[in-house]
Amino acid sequence: MEKLKRVMIADDDHAIVDAVMAMLEFGGYDVGFTYNGATILEMKEDLPDLILLDIWMSGTDGRDVCKLLKQQESTKNIPVIMISASTDLEKSAKDAGANYSLEKPFDMDELFEKIDKHLNPVS
Repeated sequence: MEKLKRVMIADDDHAIVDAVMAMLEFGGYDVGFTYNGATILEMKEDLPDLILLDIWMSGTDGRDVCKLLKQQESTKNIPVIMISASTDLEKSAKDAGANYSLEKPFDMDELFEKIDKHLNPVS
């Protein structure tokens, strides 16, 4: 049996985490979550295949988390999709090294498309 692709959601908005988690699980993904982006930096085992990272979380700036993830050998190749209601999201995400950005509120079909693009690239 093929192992499910693991997606980690980091967002301090419980409603967004609950909704996205339910949709991704329904879509066949193994989903983890945290309300504090800094905990992603502490992961050493069972690393996700993709991270969905909010820019603004209480106590943590997702841009800083993304930069650190992209600097660490163990996490630098994990695709990061940054999400935010920020007006300068695209520039912020690019500057942080994210692979893609989605503006809140985002369309679930677009989210699935971006996740699929990064986890199942065309050979």
